[in-house]
Amino acid sequence: MSYSSLVSSNALAADSRSLDTLKLKAGQEKSPAAIKEAAKQFESLFMRELLKSMRQATMKSGLNDSAGEKLSTDMLDQQFAVKMSGQPGGLSALIEKQLSHQTAGTDVDDPASPAKRSTAPAINHLLHRTAASTNATNATNATTVTKTTGAPAGDFVQQHEDAAERVATESGIPASFMLGQAGHETGWGRHEIRSRGGAPSHNLFGIKASSDWKGRTVDVTTTEYVNGKPHKTVARFRAYDSYDDSFRDYAKLINDNPRYAKAREKTANAQAYALELKRAGYATDPAYATKLSRAIASAAQWQQQTS
Repeated sequence: MSYSSLVSSNALAADSRSLDTLKLKAGQEKSPAAIKEAAKQFESLFMRELLKSMRQATMKSGLNDSAGEKLSTDMLDQQFAVKMSGQPGGLSALIEKQLSHQTAGTDVDDPASPAKRSTAPAINHLLHRTAASTNATNATNATTVTKTTGAPAGDFVQQHEDAAERVATESGIPASFMLGQAGHETGWGRHEIRSRGGAPSHNLFGIKASSDWKGRTVDVTTTEYVNGKPHKTVARFRAYDSYDDSFRDYAKLINDNPRYAKAREKTANAQAYALELKRAGYATDPAYATKLSRAIASAAQWQQQTS
């Protein structure tokens, strides 16, 4: 197995076994590219632990302290860590230098090299602590996934993943994008649009009923933002016979409506897609793009965790 097949540029080494394998492969191949990739993976783990420590040091509000929310936050931190690693002048450059010395058989503690003697032990200590901490985090996350798929986001993704995948194949819009947006619009299924009698509308995307809509409708109170300030108003929303119909109608709206043309061009990047939806006026919330991109990241990670 080649090093490139062992780990892709977007992958994240998630446990000490993966770390050891990365380091071993770098040593066996002794190629600059392999060593550079291993260093990047090490740095991404360190950045994840740094983000975790920062969150733990922040006072909790109590609003998002459920097991599912905590797992979603940790998953998002993993995404950020991967994006932040490998930057010029970052920690990965030091780690790369350390790995290069080790794979070349150089004694990094050679007294003749004070700089090596001062940095190598610190890096090794950091890597050991990062691997140990990551193992503990992953063990907790594995328990959360298996025991809590009472977590709203996890349950929601499991419930609607098949429908999202079917429509993704038909429409070209990634399933994680649709699952994330549906999750955001409904509070991961906790706040679905319902009629006064409680009957479900199956409307997962908050699509309103315009004058040309010929199907069923539901009138509900919603929040709209005017000049950046929230206001309560009653709006008319579309109602469907099934959740599958909701996914299909959403995909049709995005693919057929010219106002979302730029969003259709950004399906390779969740943040860009979310931003273009906001710019096109999909929602009036000023922070919609940020919230949506976070929800998409959570949905994507839940898909991986529960698959």
